[in-house]
Amino acid sequence: MTAAAGKGLEGVVASQTSLSFIDGLKGVLVYRGYNIHELAPNASFIEGVFLLWNGRLPTRPELDAFEARLAGLRALDPRTLDGLRTLPGDAVPMSALRTGISLEGMHDPDAEDNSAEANRRKAERLVARTPTMIAAIHRIRQGKEPLAPDPALSLSADFVRMANGEPGTEEAVEALDRTLLLYLDHGFNASTFACRVIAATLGDMHSAVTGGVGALKGSLHGGANARAMQTLLEIGSLDNVGPWLEKAFAEKRKIMGFGHRVYRTEDPRATHLREMSRVLTNQAGLGEFYEMSRELEDQMIARKGINPNVDFYCATVYYALGIPIDLYTPLFAMGRMGGWTAHVMEQHGDNRLIRPRAEYVGEMDLAWAPIEDR
Repeated sequence: MTAAAGKGLEGVVASQTSLSFIDGLKGVLVYRGYNIHELAPNASFIEGVFLLWNGRLPTRPELDAFEARLAGLRALDPRTLDGLRTLPGDAVPMSALRTGISLEGMHDPDAEDNSAEANRRKAERLVARTPTMIAAIHRIRQGKEPLAPDPALSLSADFVRMANGEPGTEEAVEALDRTLLLYLDHGFNASTFACRVIAATLGDMHSAVTGGVGALKGSLHGGANARAMQTLLEIGSLDNVGPWLEKAFAEKRKIMGFGHRVYRTEDPRATHLREMSRVLTNQAGLGEFYEMSRELEDQMIARKGINPNVDFYCATVYYALGIPIDLYTPLFAMGRMGGWTAHVMEQHGDNRLIRPRAEYVGEMDLAWAPIEDR
């Protein structure tokens, strides 16, 4: 009999990948051989996507050509925009994004073609159009007309302009772009694994990514960054961190933004986001949120031995940038889209149906009774 896996597939190696590597004991994250501490201060999000898709860093001409090609693909299909306009005004942005990705798949010219060439074209459209879609969802719910993309701007700069109706500062655009790079890929996390399971059925790119969006919507995965910010707002002041945490422990509440299924030390992405949070909150006159974050981190480590994850400091970074809290997880999806599509292409490149066994723990050998005798 096959040995049962741990709950939640803890410790199980499901397949092989050459996209990213995690050492949870040492706090290491690697994209295609490059440590995140090398990439985060130096690479752009689009440069990271090129690396993930091609297995190497681009030359300057290659990066310029790649950015230009993606920039020319940002406009949504008009039928997708029409569909987004019909959604309920109070729709959760992640639900709207899930629907929008599915709509784009229905209208994609390569929709049912899983060849490597078609998958690459679909991946380019998805990475290029996800920012446009999120910005459109945000503006539509405000009763405003979505803005057309401007291919002269970088992906991150154009998103800020399309979402807010005006250009962002250089610091804001750079900060957003770095968060997207940090969210780009992270092994077989829940949403990426969902993508690969769907891709393994020979499901198409958009179906797989729609499944990824659905998985990311859950509060234990992508929703943690929004919940982390809501926690800080609930705490309200630096003096209240200790009393709030004491009450939360007594109520056995989960403290969002802390702990990780893989890392047993500091999440290396949190290292970069912590410093970004310090700088940006102070620039925005919101420095107390950074101080509250540091105090909460110190107490969680001292009392529970639990470190912050990528979502904890990303929350205050986005808050300092003025991003609505319910857009935090869609921005996670915006960054992870490069990773999801890479995993779909990798899965389709050497595919086998993913079909694990389950350990049955129910009753056996029950006797049938006619319905009249039950």
